[in-house]
Amino acid sequence: MNLAALLATAEAALDAAGAAIRPYFRAGVLSDDKSDESPVTVADKLAEETLRTILREKFPDFGILGEEFADHNAGAKYVWVIDPIDGTRAFITGRLTFCTLLGLLEDGVPILGFIDQPITNERWRGGRGVPARFTGPFGGTIGPRPLTTLAEAELSSTAPEMFSTAAAARFKRLQSASRRIYWGGDAYAYGLLALGQIDIVAESGLKPWDWVALAPVIEAAGGTITGWSGEKLRLGCDGSVLAAANPALHAAALQALA
Repeated sequence: MNLAALLATAEAALDAAGAAIRPYFRAGVLSDDKSDESPVTVADKLAEETLRTILREKFPDFGILGEEFADHNAGAKYVWVIDPIDGTRAFITGRLTFCTLLGLLEDGVPILGFIDQPITNERWRGGRGVPARFTGPFGGTIGPRPLTTLAEAELSSTAPEMFSTAAAARFKRLQSASRRIYWGGDAYAYGLLALGQIDIVAESGLKPWDWVALAPVIEAAGGTITGWSGEKLRLGCDGSVLAAANPALHAAALQALA
């Protein structure tokens, strides 16, 4: 596997997807509801088609797993995982917290990830053999905060309705132990964790395209990310995600969730 070619192709694909998305932002785009009642827009579909076209051209033997279209060669050793617009609700309401996510699996394990915000031109990347990197016009340096106590920690999660009754009770214990909670943010919150702006993100019910890109970025930045029972994230996991600034804070958060 040629790592330089992988990175160059992924960056070019994200550039093209961003160009496809930008004309629809705050342009009154309409949305449809999918079978799970989540919204989808023409921008979601166009961005994923753009990513798929470029990735298949350069790496025809790789599989592709995406949110909006059918799997391609999903049993391959290497599989790209795409969420063209993570946070479609944010996108259709004009908020800047949506992101395009692109990750790469090797035998079901995430090894490379990108978090891209095409309106603000912010991008995070990291993975196995790929040091964490952030580029953007507003400042920010890769490196989670070193604090280790929940009482000092800034906690983030996308929305309370993502939790089942049992998960909500567990999350409430973590919320009570943390300094404060910020609701909202989608995948953008994980990028902020990698910059030391947020200390913990806890969510559940996620699909692979929601988390595959995030895990390599968080780990490359120096953070820790697992499921709620401490298990490594890989295909087939239960969709719970706990990301924290460092192993000690992560352990404290796990204990609160237990």
